[in-house]
Amino acid sequence: MSSILFYVLALVALLGAAGVILAKSPMGSVISLLGTFFALSVIYLLAGFQFLAAAQILVYAGAILVLFLFVIMLLNLGAMGSRFELSFAPLQGGRARLAGAIAVAFALVGLIAAQRTTLAATSAPAADAPAIDGLEGLALELFGRYSLPFQAVSVLLLATMVAVIVLAKRQREGEHGGERGGERGGDPR
Repeated sequence: MSSILFYVLALVALLGAAGVILAKSPMGSVISLLGTFFALSVIYLLAGFQFLAAAQILVYAGAILVLFLFVIMLLNLGAMGSRFELSFAPLQGGRARLAGAIAVAFALVGLIAAQRTTLAATSAPAADAPAIDGLEGLALELFGRYSLPFQAVSVLLLATMVAVIVLAKRQREGEHGGERGGERGGDPR
C-alpha cells in the first residue's frame, strides 16, 4: 500500500512541478508549488523522515511560499484569472526540446544504473555515530559542517528580499511621480 501511495504522490509532485512551469499567472504557479511541497512532505513521512516532513511544511510551504506571495503582491503580479490556465509556450522551441532530450537521457542513465546496481544489505550504524535522520544528527551537520552554506543561503534570501522591496518601491514611485508633480505645481521634490 505504501508503494502505491508513493507513486501517486510522486505523480502529484511531478504534475505540480509541471503546473509551476506551465501556469499563465504567477499565483497559479505558487498554488502548484504548494501542491508539490505537500506531496513531497508526505513522501518524506512515508520514508520515515518525520523531521524533514515537518521542515518541508514549515520552511518551504510556510515561509518560502509566503515570501513568493509577498513578492507577487508587492510587484502587483497577482492578477489571477477566473480559472487556472496553462500555457504550453515554454515547451516550444529548440532550447526546450534540447532540455527535454537531456532530461530523458539523464533519466535513462539513472534507470540503467539503478538496474545494474545490486542493493547491499543495510548495516546498523555505529553506536557512537549519530543518525542523520534524527534531530540531533541533523543539527550537528547543519550547524557544524554546513554552517557556512546555511548562513550564505540566509544572507542570499535577505538580499533578495531587500532587492525586491527596493524595485517595487522604485516602480510605485514611477507610477505616482507624474500625479505628485502635477499636484505640487511641477516641483520635482
